[in-house]
Amino acid sequence: MLLTYVPVLFMTGFITVVAIGVLFVSSLVRPKNPYAEKLTSWECGIESKGESNTGHYKVHFFVIAILFILFDVETLFLFPWAVILGDPTIATLAFIEMFVFIGILSVGLVYAWGKGALDWL
Repeated sequence: MLLTYVPVLFMTGFITVVAIGVLFVSSLVRPKNPYAEKLTSWECGIESKGESNTGHYKVHFFVIAILFILFDVETLFLFPWAVILGDPTIATLAFIEMFVFIGILSVGLVYAWGKGALDWL
């Protein structure tokens, strides 16, 4: 049974070697001549005056976005579960596993709610 995973392991190893190789070669080839004008921040050809980071974003926005993605991915796991639920040989196990999965996510939701991550103000 482990022989069926050999192509996956081969591709994972190959992709890892290629990614590390590309990073290594690009570090050798890239020009290394920083100078003051090159290191300045500018946008749209206009020199920045004063502090370049003028807009501040609250971290709360990103927390809400991450929580949305997390609970949105949960719905992706519900579709295969609904398909497998029709198979009588695995239906009971799939039913129990989905309740465990939803239970863990519910604990995470209660924790995030308790910490105030879902408050808009």
